Amino acid sequence: MNTLAEAISSSGFQTLDFIILGIYVILIVSIGIFLNYNKDRQEKSATSYFLAGNTLTWWAVGASLIAANISAEQIIGMSGTAFAEGIATTAYEIMVAIVLVIIGKFLLPIMMEHKIFTIPQFLRERYNDGVGLAFSILWLFLYVFVNLTSVAWLGALAIEQLFNLQSVVIDLGFVQLSIRLFLIFGLFVISGLYSIYGGQANVAWTDVMQVIFIVGGGLITVWVVVQEIGIAFDTSAFGALSNMYEEMMMADNGKEHLHLVIQQSHNPEAFNNVPGLAAIVGAVMLTNFGYWGFNQYIIQKGLAAQDIHEAQKGLLFAGFLKLLVPFFVVLPGICAYYIYHLHPEIIGSLQFVGSIDKPDHAYAWLIRNFTPTGIKGLAFVALLAAILSTLASILNSTSTIFTMDIYKKYINPSATDRVLVNMGRLVGVAALLIALFSCKPLLGDLDQGFKYVQENSSLIYPGVVVVLGFGLLWKRASSTAAVWTAILTIPLGILMKRLMGDVPFMIRVSYVFILECVFFITVSLCSTKAKEALLPRADTCKTMCRWAVILGITGIVMFTSSMTIMLMKDSTPITTYLNDIGFQAFIFFGVLVGCNALWLYSNAKDQKADPKALTINLRLFHTTRGYSYATICILLITLFYYILLW
Repeated sequence: MNTLAEAISSSGFQTLDFIILGIYVILIVSIGIFLNYNKDRQEKSATSYFLAGNTLTWWAVGASLIAANISAEQIIGMSGTAFAEGIATTAYEIMVAIVLVIIGKFLLPIMMEHKIFTIPQFLRERYNDGVGLAFSILWLFLYVFVNLTSVAWLGALAIEQLFNLQSVVIDLGFVQLSIRLFLIFGLFVISGLYSIYGGQANVAWTDVMQVIFIVGGGLITVWVVVQEIGIAFDTSAFGALSNMYEEMMMADNGKEHLHLVIQQSHNPEAFNNVPGLAAIVGAVMLTNFGYWGFNQYIIQKGLAAQDIHEAQKGLLFAGFLKLLVPFFVVLPGICAYYIYHLHPEIIGSLQFVGSIDKPDHAYAWLIRNFTPTGIKGLAFVALLAAILSTLASILNSTSTIFTMDIYKKYINPSATDRVLVNMGRLVGVAALLIALFSCKPLLGDLDQGFKYVQENSSLIYPGVVVVLGFGLLWKRASSTAAVWTAILTIPLGILMKRLMGDVPFMIRVSYVFILECVFFITVSLCSTKAKEALLPRADTCKTMCRWAVILGITGIVMFTSSMTIMLMKDSTPITTYLNDIGFQAFIFFGVLVGCNALWLYSNAKDQKADPKALTINLRLFHTTRGYSYATICILLITLFYYILLW
């Protein structure tokens, strides 16, 4: 059993690394103090605390989105999944860029037009108090027991690995505790200091600095790692990348670590996590819409923008940054796999520190053994920035939802701004304490934290997308359908897991989404609360009907073709291959496209509407020429990824 000093001294971190860490801590604390300084000594209003007073510019929105998203879940968890199963997990990141474009064009304009403060607030106003309360509770449980716990646990795990602290315990006299608990506590304290006191403005503006460390530090770190691998093989960095590409593309061990679209027959374990085409048109899109479009701690960044144009530019900026993420989040796991499994002779010929006992250990092992002094410190700062920024964002949104949607609504409706802000701070502290004592029971035995987050989050995303998507876009969406969909979401997900446990969870999520769509549409159409409604202008009706026909035909073709291929008894090479890469994902995509055809046609022709339906002006969906050009660039880059690594 090592002491703390002995463990750190054997970790390979030198004085320069700790100086870099010290500079980072001073910067983040200084920015927090500066942002908290108020020359008029006025108390923060609820709007300034929870939504930064709608002052964020596009670059602050984009940076804050990425900083809130990239955390230990990605850097440690996704690197671990890449080490175990290959680069296919990159699909989670690549498809985000396209989803952000869609959200920026179709969903965010409606939200900002109707001045949505929180997602549960919208659900209350669009449906009823019951729907808003149900989803408030769902989000709070997800934030505290999935997001906060996983980010802190994986972050502490990485710090343990980086500093060789695995065997260190803290003796309190009456009990001995693992160092990991103290690391988690430290992460919570640092993130809480500037986020709980300062609110959303502190979170967003410090994220601008954080994302420089995360993206810049991450890219520099992985480039140095590749250079070091090249030196080990007596070649250049580009030579090392070329060798990795050639060897892994043709690997005969069944892993095929550099294929974005997994074949089930080649790698069943990886297919279970990222099931082939489902990572392009399937439930990965569904979870991305749920996470980026309707997740409070994410979409809150866009809602805090100065106006819709700044918000849209911010989402595009985040989309381009997302396309860089695979280089410094997934590639380290691939590099570790290349060395550890394909070339173990390198480990035998050189002196390496530690081992990869679990996939989530891969990132830390690579940094300790393949980065020189200075870069180690930079890599740690990038990781720490990712952890703290995400924890801060989750804390702020947890405070926002409980304070504005539960406390102000049901407990103290007459609360002043000062009371609301103080309650928000108290909730943040309580959330940290609950998460602190929940981490080990929930995540103690996990090998891959990224899978834990994705599978547990996917239990609520089908219901979230159905209820909020239809609520925003379809005038017949009823509160009865919304309430029962919210109630059935988690039980239905658990039931499908019991009945179809051998089916990849992303495919199961698709089936849950389809069932909930059918249920929601049926209940809404049978609602007796619908009232007579005026139809849109003739030209608007014509446009909506034209797109409804196009989308309807597309959805039917996708659905029927995928069903036909799945049910064909006489297998041909092409049907066998399509089934092997999960062509059933097009069933989900056909339903998704068909749902959009439904709301367009219904909004144009149906003379009845729910009393609380939103009025949608198609002009909200008009974007600038620059938005269109940026969208084309994102699509081309995504296409390039899939052509190169199909």
